[in-house]
Amino acid sequence: MSEPADQLSHRARAMLRAVAEGRGHLASGSEPDLYIDGVPCCDQFTAHLLTHDGLITATHGRFGELVPATLTTAGTTALGVVLAA
Repeated sequence: MSEPADQLSHRARAMLRAVAEGRGHLASGSEPDLYIDGVPCCDQFTAHLLTHDGLITATHGRFGELVPATLTTAGTTALGVVLAA
């Protein structure tokens, strides 16, 4: 089990901010890898936790295909931001 949303690391929060800014993509698969600005994220363990904890998500694509990552409602709440509709 991962940390509660109010105790996310600075790195996890930075990853959530990048996704909120539209800079994140996830590689489709059972353990989706996060890419920021087209570069693989250095902490895939945390990326997997953010996905499995339901803070970020993406549409399903072919295995390994990069698809835009989005914050879930839980992710938005954890980050403490208000996103434009």
